[in-house]
Amino acid sequence: MTGLIDDDRLLDVLETETLLLASSAEGADHDRPVPACPGLTVGETARHLGSVQRMVVSWVRTGRRPAGWEREPDPGTGVEDWLRDSLRSLLGELAAHRPDAPCPTWHPDRQDYRFWRRRMAHEATVHRVDVQSAANGGGHDPVPRDVAVDGIDEVLAVWFTQRLAELGVAGTRRATVVVRTAGHTWLAEMGVDRTSAGPVSPLAAETADAVVTAEPALLYLWLWGRSAVFDRAVRSEGDMDAVAQLWALLRLATR
Repeated sequence: MTGLIDDDRLLDVLETETLLLASSAEGADHDRPVPACPGLTVGETARHLGSVQRMVVSWVRTGRRPAGWEREPDPGTGVEDWLRDSLRSLLGELAAHRPDAPCPTWHPDRQDYRFWRRRMAHEATVHRVDVQSAANGGGHDPVPRDVAVDGIDEVLAVWFTQRLAELGVAGTRRATVVVRTAGHTWLAEMGVDRTSAGPVSPLAAETADAVVTAEPALLYLWLWGRSAVFDRAVRSEGDMDAVAQLWALLRLATR
């Protein structure tokens, strides 16, 4: 599925979410742990996002997946300012090219700048929620509705479908789960040899083993593992083992 969110909107999201993460980290204890990600802290999250942004800039400029890139600030440089510099470089690089212009990525079927606009917008959004949740005792600013809907499609199509195939990971048994929100429906299919997910009509999903529904932002963060497998805010019906398998496979895909 494409066209869920405007290409220029993705650049706005990337900028807004990265700057919000930086400002949230600035006033927080960098050693405070991120609730949903054991081992991750506020400071490490900010450093990670800056490192990934610099990796992408290097990749698209050279045309080769980098073996090495700048992964942390120089001594005396704050991680928040380093992250803001990373953002400026990435925004400049992405804005300088048409979204459909050819560009190397890790997805074999999505070799254009649009892939990175979308991927890095959601990378920033999820980690902004991480930092704010750590700094504010679990509270965070809302994820915009359009961003969440697009992100649900991205995590299912890119991570659940493509990333698991790259890792050679599949399910433990055959099962299907409908993922539904805001008038959109996806079907996630799991088997012992493959996983796949994509948009379907509501009628086509009627024979699924289970259905998962929630408001877009809640469902988006659930799919990214930022809430428990059976979070009460996310409604699950049908085969609960199938729902648990979907959630567990996504944890492997997105780690």
